[in-house]
Amino acid sequence: MVGALAQAGGDSGPVGTGALSASVPAEYRSLVEDAGNTCPEVSPNLLAALLKQESGFNPKASSPVGAQGIAQFMPSTWASHGIDGNDDGKRDVWDPEDAIPSSAKYLCTIAEDVKDVPGDKRNNMLAAYNAGSGAVKKYNGVPPYKETQSYVQTISAAADSNPDGGTVTTTDQAVTVINAAEEKIGKPYSWGGGNANGESSGICCSPNGKTGVGIVGFDCSGLTLYAYAKAGITLPRTAAAQYKASDPVKPGQMRPGDLVFYGATAETIHHVGIYVGNGYILNAPRPGTKVRYDPMDMMSDLYAVARPTQNTNKEI
Repeated sequence: MVGALAQAGGDSGPVGTGALSASVPAEYRSLVEDAGNTCPEVSPNLLAALLKQESGFNPKASSPVGAQGIAQFMPSTWASHGIDGNDDGKRDVWDPEDAIPSSAKYLCTIAEDVKDVPGDKRNNMLAAYNAGSGAVKKYNGVPPYKETQSYVQTISAAADSNPDGGTVTTTDQAVTVINAAEEKIGKPYSWGGGNANGESSGICCSPNGKTGVGIVGFDCSGLTLYAYAKAGITLPRTAAAQYKASDPVKPGQMRPGDLVFYGATAETIHHVGIYVGNGYILNAPRPGTKVRYDPMDMMSDLYAVARPTQNTNKEI
């Protein structure tokens, strides 16, 4: 079940970036955040990067070849894929409230159209937005057009950027994180156990006096540290420090691979698990248990959901 949830995001591309980090004009932020979660292949940051590249967020933009509006739809494409995003009874390519959600929906449509093309799925989706799905299928990937190749590289780099100098977790990485944690289901809980290499003997002692000495397994943050290490992302050792090394995500914008934290405050976070979808997490719950799935509401003090960045600038 969890593998399918993660794989729904495709083989690459950002997962969510629900905490929009791209620079977006204030009047369009909510539109981009909402539309950016239309399907797993699209994220708010990816959509923001595309709109910036297409028009510089200019709703009146027009191109010499006839592309129109903030998302630069050609009239024929708009006729087929434009939607009435604000439910005012009109599909207006010049209205960002229609054009921005239409752009996200169109990205989702072409992602499905080119899903079987070899190569990086996000790059293929972006190339199809620029050059058409036919060209991507013809060349079995990003076509050899300088404009399209530059377009794909520019948007991908912007979508993965982070104001603090890191990069957001990609779908490939989230899949790796979840798969790595899934492989450890059934391993025993061990206080202080677990590192980047896998399960390990724990230490003494938990706040309740439980020892991990002689128990080869994971505690909650040891499991998340290990799973993210498999995806090439270094996390600090404790749950509270892992939260500080992550970007908060709004509840409605969670994606598989995000970390779920429990505690009364950021300083008193005491537990962390990996979100897998449908309200469930993968975690090492407590002494005497094993790595397993649990509902997110397993504890009453759920504090936040956050997405690790690929640097450790926020570590303590």
